[in-house]
Amino acid sequence: MRESVQAEVMMSFLVSEELSFRIPVELRYESSDPYAVRLTFHLPGDAPVTWAFGRELLIDGVGRPCGEGDVRVTPVEPDALGEVLIRLQVGSDQALFRSSTAPLVAFLDRTDKLVPLGQEGSLADFDAHLDEALDRILAEQGAG
Repeated sequence: MRESVQAEVMMSFLVSEELSFRIPVELRYESSDPYAVRLTFHLPGDAPVTWAFGRELLIDGVGRPCGEGDVRVTPVEPDALGEVLIRLQVGSDQALFRSSTAPLVAFLDRTDKLVPLGQEGSLADFDAHLDEALDRILAEQGAG
């Protein structure tokens, strides 16, 4: 059985209203950590940065503004599924990315085929890997 889903999406990194540039972003979902998705941003001149957050946040954010705190996902136009904004924040520092919705929906559809939404807790080995997954998420956030 396949245990992960990966995709690469081009997103716009919005530096300011006047400046943005396109960057590759790797999306990853693993059945061993079924509640989370990971986005790895490849910024020019910097080491890749990975953010892990709830899969459900990304699913919901495609259609309506979602998130409180460090990660917020919002459709650009509430009545259209054209593009989404992803805002990542640490303290007063923040980064804003714009992505086409279609590749995100395709990725999320593949994650749902691997682990259907709502069935995350039914994975037999989930409890055995929970501490490991939480340690990994905290380490990734600490490094970012």
